[in-house]
Amino acid sequence: MSQYGSGIHVRAATFEDLPAIRRLLADDVLGSQRERLDAATTARYEAAFHAILSQEGNQILLGVRHAEIVAMLQLTFIPGLSHQGATRAQIESVGVKSGVRGQGIGKIMLHEAIDVSRQAGCSIVQLTTDQGRPDAVRFYESLGFEPTHVGMKLRI
Repeated sequence: MSQYGSGIHVRAATFEDLPAIRRLLADDVLGSQRERLDAATTARYEAAFHAILSQEGNQILLGVRHAEIVAMLQLTFIPGLSHQGATRAQIESVGVKSGVRGQGIGKIMLHEAIDVSRQAGCSIVQLTTDQGRPDAVRFYESLGFEPTHVGMKLRI
């Protein structure tokens, strides 16, 4: 993928990265409540990882500095009929390791995801963020994202 002046290299995730990805997902207030790092959940994470990589238009991008995974996001391309048949890019699971937050790594990751989406022919990039993350909302707005919709979920 891309190398940035800040020492961040953005690349696609491999199966060997899964333990570090799991730790990164759990490395914040909300993630620490919903992610589990125990052996009992390993098979579920492995199955999800394989499903993501086997689905065309679905990938996990990693931000790596000095061989350490310090950031991640999931990028999924969604073909649609609305907006004249536009393909959307959905960004999920954005995370930056707690010890390196505030260094511009999240911005690098989002710019990379937007560039990859543009190259794939997407005309819309969308994401959601938890309402309990006002700093994240400000961050996404600083990158040009607009709160145009109300996101809704039904846990089943």
